[in-house]
Amino acid sequence: MSINFNNADLSRVAGISSQHLKEGYPQIAFSGRSNVGKSSLINSLLKRKKLARVSGTPGKTITANYYLIDGKLFLVDLPGYGFARRPKEDRAKWSEMTQAYFEENHALRLIIQLIDCRVGPTPDDADMFEWMNHYEVPYIVVCTKCDKLNKTELTDFSEKINSSPLFRQGTNIILYSAEKGIGRDELIKRIIEAV
Repeated sequence: MSINFNNADLSRVAGISSQHLKEGYPQIAFSGRSNVGKSSLINSLLKRKKLARVSGTPGKTITANYYLIDGKLFLVDLPGYGFARRPKEDRAKWSEMTQAYFEENHALRLIIQLIDCRVGPTPDDADMFEWMNHYEVPYIVVCTKCDKLNKTELTDFSEKINSSPLFRQGTNIILYSAEKGIGRDELIKRIIEAV
């Protein structure tokens, strides 16, 4: 399948769970903690500077943003989790919004689970992997901000992440830099395979 990732538009914003799309175009969802770099990754993937809004305040966005790609699939930017200063009612809304997105979603093909190379998997990430493993949801792991580590740090991180017990055996792990485009071609390949 040929997909022009430069042909992308924000097609839908779901602010409440009933606004989620669960049929139609195949969906690739992006999940990760607040400030992991989801919006930056999506912008670099689509070669756009400001299509996905990069918030200066981590944890501020609690909407699911649907980007229609070349009239063939949706990339879905889910709200970030794990931001401690978010009010309790906002955290409850995030939980309800995200859970509702995953429930009986027949269009979902793949979750791209993001982990910050500088931080590694957090307890919230571990909860997410536990959930995905339990429900046998297809996912890959993308480690963002790999350009922020030096060569030795990146080697150490790669060894730890590749032997992590959190992931299913054989999980694809991609090192990614939104600034330098590292990992972009491989991620596009995995998305096309999933669709």
